[in-house]
Amino acid sequence: MIIQLTHNQNTYEVDLSKPIDISIPLIEDENQVNCFYAPFFETAPVRMGDFVGSTAEGGAVNFLNVRINPHGNGTHTECVGHIAKEHYSINKCLKNYHKIAKLHTVIPTILENGDRVILKNQLEHLLEKNEVEAIIIRTIPNHLEKQNNKYSGTNPTFVHHEAIQYLVSMGIQHLLIDLPSVDREEDGGKLLAHKAFWQYPENTRENCTITELIYVDDKIKDGIYFLNLQIASFEIDVSPSKPILYQLHPKN
Repeated sequence: MIIQLTHNQNTYEVDLSKPIDISIPLIEDENQVNCFYAPFFETAPVRMGDFVGSTAEGGAVNFLNVRINPHGNGTHTECVGHIAKEHYSINKCLKNYHKIAKLHTVIPTILENGDRVILKNQLEHLLEKNEVEAIIIRTIPNHLEKQNNKYSGTNPTFVHHEAIQYLVSMGIQHLLIDLPSVDREEDGGKLLAHKAFWQYPENTRENCTITELIYVDDKIKDGIYFLNLQIASFEIDVSPSKPILYQLHPKN
């Protein structure tokens, strides 16, 4: 299926039969990605009397309970409810699932204390104001191990809050990144990057989202894409998610 769309007075065609999945799948073995010491993703068949919800164990159907911590178990999309005292759910905050997004690759800056940080000057001049709604940040190095890293206690790369403020000033409403968090793993609860993105609590941007723990293969080139951001209808602050990219083809 080919669709046609117009963005900033430019017309493009998109082939919906050629999706580019940048999510990390949820798997149950030791290869699953994990961060913040979260319990690992796991499933177990329901057992009631003689009933077992597993065809492998002789049951008629697979009928599984699932344990998941979306923030720690894979690609997830979160809303301001992640940090707010008030209740916000990702199901109510994210209502527009199709966006124009820009993919940009960044080599983090290494500070004197060893922190690896994405700084404002690495993103400046990347965007024109209101050029796109969403930005996708791929960090270097970009090993396949990102799909099964155990990030807990490793002080992963994060984003400086001034860089986040710059993105907000350029009209970015949706940030997707291949890191466990936009904030430092241990920051004393300051959460400066999260607060800067959602402008919480002064001018809360409740329809804006952060998607973490994506994986963007090296073969996917930097540039502009059509993004479909898929979530489950969770009435909590976060959901496992499946961001899908499509190439934009300018129409003459």
